[in-house]
Amino acid sequence: MTLRTATRPLNALYDTALLDLDGVVYVGARAVPAAPEAVAKARASGMGVAFVTNNASRTPSSIAERLTRLGVEAAARDVVTSAEAAARLLAERFPAGSPVLVVGDTGLRLALIRRGLRPVSLAAEDPVAVVQGHTPRLSHDLVSQGALAVARGALFVAANNDATAPVEAGIIPGNGSFARVIAHATGVEPVVAGKPMKPLHDEGVLRTGAERPLVVGDRLDTDVQGAVARGAASLLVLSGVTGAHELVSAPEGLRPDYIAWDLAGLNEAHPEPQGWRASVRGGRVELSGSGDRLHGLRAVCSAAWRADGPVDAGAALALLGW
Repeated sequence: MTLRTATRPLNALYDTALLDLDGVVYVGARAVPAAPEAVAKARASGMGVAFVTNNASRTPSSIAERLTRLGVEAAARDVVTSAEAAARLLAERFPAGSPVLVVGDTGLRLALIRRGLRPVSLAAEDPVAVVQGHTPRLSHDLVSQGALAVARGALFVAANNDATAPVEAGIIPGNGSFARVIAHATGVEPVVAGKPMKPLHDEGVLRTGAERPLVVGDRLDTDVQGAVARGAASLLVLSGVTGAHELVSAPEGLRPDYIAWDLAGLNEAHPEPQGWRASVRGGRVELSGSGDRLHGLRAVCSAAWRADGPVDAGAALALLGW
């Protein structure tokens, strides 16, 4: 596959934007500069907007409050978390009142309660499942209780499997890294509710009634892969984790349909690359021309992804400043 083109803004082609949060709407404590205006403009065009996040630590209401403080209007109903996807997954497998050991934070506990399940903290309470989600208060004791329960046969569910998370200071370990502790100790791999697996995007589509959703994110291995898994279009923004080199070398199944610097791309057309020409010769991407760097990157991606095998795009990306 190669990048798609769009002669009209994406907000006119898709009825709902399923927006990731970290690296897309905000990074750390600050909004991505283009995000508030872009979300407001997409809504004004008639596009539905939902915030679909792998973060399971906060409740939808607290996330909505945070977004509003950052200038992005949001209500709790607009926020879909991996905690909610995990809770639905468990409620579909176990009867109401079943004990579930929570290796996580308030958002995960409340999501389970809303689905009629009973959060617990000790393996001695014979939980039917262990669900793990990010929390800054993760303790050795809680991880140990989770490992004990999984070793005894409890279903192991990870709200998400993100290896890293972006913050203002850089990249830190995410829930997927911490979930490896229980997986390594028990030899049991978790069932994953968050992106790129289907439960979270399914929850977003059910919540919004989207018929032509556009998945918007900053990660290839969660946002884009999740979109591909459910047959939805995707927009990758370069305001978060993924950089140009990872994008160009992305294999089939991890390639977005559109790319943009940030959420402003939601309200823009995505024409054929202008001012640049790229081709592959001898396993190397050759780039010529001048103009907008993003158009150059689109040309490099299209050339690299049409090639039969891996290519070296280092010189072409260096010409563009990467």
